[in-house]
Amino acid sequence: MGVVTIDARDKTPIYAQLERGLRAAIATGRLNPGDQLPTVRQLAVELRVNANTVARVYSELERAGVLETRRGVGSFISAAGRAEARPAGEKARRLRAFVTKVLAEADAAGFTLEEVVAELDSHR
Repeated sequence: MGVVTIDARDKTPIYAQLERGLRAAIATGRLNPGDQLPTVRQLAVELRVNANTVARVYSELERAGVLETRRGVGSFISAAGRAEARPAGEKARRLRAFVTKVLAEADAAGFTLEEVVAELDSHR
């Protein structure tokens, strides 16, 4: 696979390094929706980590909607994988920054908050 590495000198727990690495590979497009991941055992051997650690990360990513597991076939990046792969809280932070920018531009252009909200509502 080669898209995820573990640094034994890093004080971050291995499962956190693995989860962060997989999320980053998906978010940056090194892994794409539909791509199959190595089996738990294959990745554990490749990274020289406990298979239970890999299984835990795969399970958490599946619950988060990043991965989907097809029984007897393997684990794959889900169709919604890229959007879901961003670290928790990043989406909310990016939305706040976007809204702040929009409101500042609206104010500079002379629009009220009510006018902006009404226009957004008209696009539902």
